[in-house]
Amino acid sequence: MIPRQYVLVGLLGLPLGCATTPGDVRLRSDGTPMAEKCPEKALEVMRYLRLYVGESAWVQLDANQSRAEHITLHDGPIESVLDQDVGTLESPLRLYGRVWTGGAQPVIRYYEAQFLKGKDRVPICAVARLGFGQLRKRPESMPGTAILNAPRAGMYIVDEFR
Repeated sequence: MIPRQYVLVGLLGLPLGCATTPGDVRLRSDGTPMAEKCPEKALEVMRYLRLYVGESAWVQLDANQSRAEHITLHDGPIESVLDQDVGTLESPLRLYGRVWTGGAQPVIRYYEAQFLKGKDRVPICAVARLGFGQLRKRPESMPGTAILNAPRAGMYIVDEFR
């Protein structure tokens, strides 16, 4: 039997190694990103994978700082690790996206997922968040960074970024 990630790539005609991360997100005056639509290809993939808006799972925010007490995120690309299954995505799984640290808490958007047993990335739309201000930056965070008390957050499937 062919693994589902290869069937998915074949069904959707995704080019191998295709980056789906939008590069020109407009920023607000505080450095946080403005609203952004989820690409049609990502919406199509999420329907196929049975990833529905609002579904969530725990993620290790930074694959390089897993299980640390405090982590430091930097503006730019991020690689996270899915800790729980969501939809048809089985943990562990890599999530790729971008971090903006300009506001009181970082904004983390995920644009791609990668199965650990496959090389291909598939487009998705998801965000990382925690309630009760738990994702707020520590006061000693320097510009361009966010020092966080929590190495984990919830990853939520979205159909657009707000």
